[in-house]
Amino acid sequence: MTQGNQRSRPIVTVTELCRLADVSRNALYRYHPAILAAIRKHQSTHTTARSRYRAAAERARRANIDLREDLAKLAALVDHYYTAYRETTTLLERRDRELAELRGNRHSIPALLVSALGSATRKKGPSAAAPEP
Repeated sequence: MTQGNQRSRPIVTVTELCRLADVSRNALYRYHPAILAAIRKHQSTHTTARSRYRAAAERARRANIDLREDLAKLAALVDHYYTAYRETTTLLERRDRELAELRGNRHSIPALLVSALGSATRKKGPSAAAPEP
């Protein structure tokens, strides 16, 4: 029962030993105290090793949970920055189109601005012409 791979072998118990040896538990307790001591020693070392494995597995599970949470946060952050990138790209493309349009229209004739009263606005100053009747 104590030989073999430490991870795959079963836990040694008095009941299992008595079943395999086809001996009553009373006989084991009464006539074989050295075997009981060996079983207790094996159980204490085996339990210690098993508890170390459990503690390491628990630490790994917690680390995995933390990594999954960090991964979710990183995915949200990447999504946010990608959306900001797409919006910025769209704004820059629109700005470039508007600038190209303005560059194409700069050789056009200036338009006369009309005020809300319906008359053409004139420049103020010494070179201003006399108002029309």
